[in-house]
Amino acid sequence: MALGEVQDWLTQHEKESVARLTDWLRIASISTDPAYREDVRRAAQWAAQRLDEVGLRVEIMETGDPPASGHPIVLASTPNVHDEKAGPHVLFYGHYDVQPTDPEELWESPPFEPVIKPAEPGGPGERIVARGACDDKGQVMTFLEALRAWHEADGTPAGGVRFTVLLEGEEESGSVNLERFVAQQRDRLGACDVCLISDTSMLGRNRPAITYGVRGLCYTEITLHGPNRDLHSGLWGGRCPNPINELCKVLSQLWDEQRRITIPGFYDKVLPLEKREREAWRKLGIDPAQALAEIGLPPEADIGEKGYSAVEREWARPACDINGIKGGYQGEGAKTVIPSHASAKVSFRLVADQDPREVCEAFFDWLRQRTPPGCRWDLHDHGGGPPATVSTDSPYLDAALRALKAASGTEAALIKTGGSIPVAGMLKQQLGLETIFMGFGLDDDRVHSPNEKFELDCFRLGCRAHAAMIEELRTMGS
Repeated sequence: MALGEVQDWLTQHEKESVARLTDWLRIASISTDPAYREDVRRAAQWAAQRLDEVGLRVEIMETGDPPASGHPIVLASTPNVHDEKAGPHVLFYGHYDVQPTDPEELWESPPFEPVIKPAEPGGPGERIVARGACDDKGQVMTFLEALRAWHEADGTPAGGVRFTVLLEGEEESGSVNLERFVAQQRDRLGACDVCLISDTSMLGRNRPAITYGVRGLCYTEITLHGPNRDLHSGLWGGRCPNPINELCKVLSQLWDEQRRITIPGFYDKVLPLEKREREAWRKLGIDPAQALAEIGLPPEADIGEKGYSAVEREWARPACDINGIKGGYQGEGAKTVIPSHASAKVSFRLVADQDPREVCEAFFDWLRQRTPPGCRWDLHDHGGGPPATVSTDSPYLDAALRALKAASGTEAALIKTGGSIPVAGMLKQQLGLETIFMGFGLDDDRVHSPNEKFELDCFRLGCRAHAAMIEELRTMGS
């Protein structure tokens, strides 16, 4: 069976492919909100049915302790998964859960009612707009449709390539049960030779890329408690600690004048940026000022750790951000109150060889040493994952580069990303698996924001590239 016939099938059946994606996007699989628990399960069942249709053996597996307290994982394998003569055994990882949709009022259309919008002159191309369109249902769907195309054209699951598919339902809520699941399935998942993930971005439209490094993540929530009830600020202002004031003062100490993080030992395991990488990244022609303009900021907003460019700060340096802060009166009008407590969500993006657990404990120790007089902390670790950098000297990475060129007609770039995909570092630590990140998103896809999109040109490229990757793996097998 020639790859051309598979690609022809994808072209001829594109409307049905997009319609299937639209069906999946209608399911509000918000994993962090218990109110959507049944929707998350429906999204898992939907994916399991699609994998079954293309000839894979599928299980919906419960997670959590006690069992079924977490969201389910879809685990599927090709029937020939144990036939080593068939070539490399590839683990495809993706996630079917999505981020919350707030603020709802900023969506131009309901987030779970997908809309196809036409291309705009000088702007985005024809695109599907919905929560999860790019992250990660749309990208996973490019792989599922490639499987479908090979099955329809060739008659065999995945064209005879050995695949295990793991679709998670908790990636957007910390993957709290994934590490335990991987440990439980160590024999099955450890039999794989490499992992393939589509949850990253390209350099730009018509600029495909392979991501060879992702940052790790440590995500925390901290609450500072003061008085045992809310107080009248006229009677108590200046007499006792205001948790909002004190929390802000503590958090403002996280960075020094060079915008370096002040937690002792934070940089001890940060690997220095190599000269060859800096030179290679400069040649990519990324324009920081243009990127800032697209988010409504002037060139002088290019700020961060002193001594590094914007790309270097994103791809190779750690960062700390306050992702949310609350306390006191939030309603309309005025209410003069000193709140009993104030909270913040604080995250750290990490680079090799930083350990998220070590960073979390160091941060909590740093907070304890700065406890305001009369106050106390509640400190919660929401989890995260280690960073992951992939060897660029890999036959699987070379195969992915060839597949992208076959699908796009363009040489793919090698890049890193500032985002985090915790499973990659965990698979490396637990199973010794390298991960190939072959993603198809764009920087302006509004991932995690209102009006998230996935451009249809990117969807087409993803389907064709995964189909070509299957051909590359078939060749490696033969």
